[in-house]
Amino acid sequence: MGTAVELPDERLTAAKKRAAELRVPLWRLLEEGLRARLGKPASCRPGRRIRWVIVGGGLPPDLERSSRELLYERLRSGRS
Repeated sequence: MGTAVELPDERLTAAKKRAAELRVPLWRLLEEGLRARLGKPASCRPGRRIRWVIVGGGLPPDLERSSRELLYERLRSGRS
């Protein structure tokens, strides 16, 4: 099956050069690279843990929820 893939020129040149060094067709080098990359889960580097901040909240007591238009009007007025 044929397909078109856009690669930066320097990346394609490097891939062609590497395929020639290995004496394999370019398509095989690309296929092996995809197999290697897709066969393994993406490595994720351990990052900082997220500290969740939980606060009391809720809706304002005078909020009228019966009408969407009233909700939009309140949002437009800037009142919270």
